[in-house]
Amino acid sequence: MMHPEISLPALITHRGYSSAAPENTLAAVKAAHDIGARWVELDVQLLGDGTAVIWHDKDVTRCSDGQGDISRLSWSQACQLDVGSWFGDTFRGERMASLKSMLALLDTLTMGVNIELKVNQGRDGEALVDRVIPLLMSALSPERLLVSSFDIQALKRCRQHANAQELALGALFRALPANWRSQCEAIDAYSVHCHWPRLSRHHANAVRVAGYQLLCYTVNDPSAFHPYWAWGVSSAFTDDPATFQRYLNSQQDKANR
Repeated sequence: MMHPEISLPALITHRGYSSAAPENTLAAVKAAHDIGARWVELDVQLLGDGTAVIWHDKDVTRCSDGQGDISRLSWSQACQLDVGSWFGDTFRGERMASLKSMLALLDTLTMGVNIELKVNQGRDGEALVDRVIPLLMSALSPERLLVSSFDIQALKRCRQHANAQELALGALFRALPANWRSQCEAIDAYSVHCHWPRLSRHHANAVRVAGYQLLCYTVNDPSAFHPYWAWGVSSAFTDDPATFQRYLNSQQDKANR
């Protein structure tokens, strides 16, 4: 199968540079760009009025000064939330990012993005896909876009919008299930995304032999993760790319001595 010619970096910043700025915000993406990150991972879901926003949780309690399920919010209500002060006073007044505003920023910064479709319990995955995929494809070239989800039905719906040459899809797993290959084949997957502590060398090899890119989340211990690179891992999602990169640089320096 043919896929977009994506050049994935070794490190992808998780929810933006989320150890330096409030996750999934414009500020977090700007912070990632400032340290030289080329790709970010972000979450998307819908508000009650159908607005696509960059947000991870089902509700707004953890990462804002508000409360309640995001499915009950309109865009005008969401804009009133402070989504930065929970992280630190420097980010007081940060607002929730719409998908449109985030895509405009990514285009300006010439960054690639892995968008995770967050199909939280009770939410309509097909409605999310139908709203999000056209926006993504109109804003970014295929080489700068990867769409992933734990929800296989949402990923299948994506294929009704675009074929494998037009849109790269990643199958997300906590632990690789017995039927992982058939799930990937059903969506013409580009990549497999695994929770790294649950990934075995045997499974890593199987994924690579099958021809899929292998991505691991969420890696914040670069020393413990070090052996996994030899298993054929393409990229690691991390909250702290600067620390991770310093570790990789130190390992390269040792190898060059």
